[in-house]
Amino acid sequence: MIHSEISHHRLVSQKLYKTSQCSPEEIVRHFGAIQAQDYAMAKWAIGSRCDSSEKEIEEAVNSAKIIRTHILRPTWHFVSSDDIYWMLDLSAPQVKRFTISAAKKFGYDAKKLDQTNNAIEKLLAGNNHLTRDEIMQELGISKTSKEDFLSAAIMMNAELDGLVCNGKMKGKQITYALLEERVAKPKNKLTKEEGLEKLAKRYFESHGPATITDFSWWSGFPPTICQQTVNAIGLQLNSVEIDGQIYWFGTDYSFESSFRESVHFLPAFDELLISYKTREASMQPEHQSKAFTNNGIFKPIILENGKVIGIWKRTVKKDHVKVETQFFNDTEFSKKKVLFEGIKSFEKYLETKIVIE
Repeated sequence: MIHSEISHHRLVSQKLYKTSQCSPEEIVRHFGAIQAQDYAMAKWAIGSRCDSSEKEIEEAVNSAKIIRTHILRPTWHFVSSDDIYWMLDLSAPQVKRFTISAAKKFGYDAKKLDQTNNAIEKLLAGNNHLTRDEIMQELGISKTSKEDFLSAAIMMNAELDGLVCNGKMKGKQITYALLEERVAKPKNKLTKEEGLEKLAKRYFESHGPATITDFSWWSGFPPTICQQTVNAIGLQLNSVEIDGQIYWFGTDYSFESSFRESVHFLPAFDELLISYKTREASMQPEHQSKAFTNNGIFKPIILENGKVIGIWKRTVKKDHVKVETQFFNDTEFSKKKVLFEGIKSFEKYLETKIVIE
């Protein structure tokens, strides 16, 4: 393998070739966690890797087969209901440092956060699914721009404590529900070392070829801990050295996987870009500022044969969805027509007409 081939092999490990039938929850379980702060785009991150419609994916979220919560880095992720508890046990302590620090600015120490958790638990008990605004209203926290940061810190803290997670959608509004009313708590717990090893194996199988630095970035754990973890499970992974750098991947993966021509319209914050510390394997450095900003805003990308060649955006209309594209280089109209074939899977996923402009 050479550096220019890394992006192709990642298409395989990230299931973008759709070589087998997978349910939405199987896709999420394969990845371990899928970044999901942009809810609409995060659903398409799943949909682009299976044949489920947006409605089917939302049903998997509403029925708690897929959980949306804050985990790993301090942002939203989709996690399988099978993985939510051990992953929370593993990553919550490190992420809580951010929420506790944010809450302290508003006079909320650990004791006050615990008291707030108790109040939230009473509000949501009995499968009562409420929006954040509804919860804050009951708690007597006014809705201002300043207090909005407090409400975010309060709810994130409750998520990390394993108290709440996403509830059923209320129209287009996201709700919270008690986690234990959505997903039964397992009898056994993993040790921190067992959790790290499970997380690392899951990451390299679903994101490889990737480096330990990539895993550190994605998981939020320091590089030294990540290195120790990979050392412990080295026999359960394969590796290859490229330009003096070690890349790890799953043992089930074969380099014999045949290359195929492919076009993908991927969502903002897709794992194909955001889950790696550096992105040179998938796009030219001079184009990176067009695909994501310095403050971490990632745009929807157009991928040709594993390489990012442009960006796109969608606008929902009454009877169709408008898609606008911007290619990084001049692209002939005849080639554009071929590239636009890649949007058909998005049309099937939305179950509505796509108009490209």
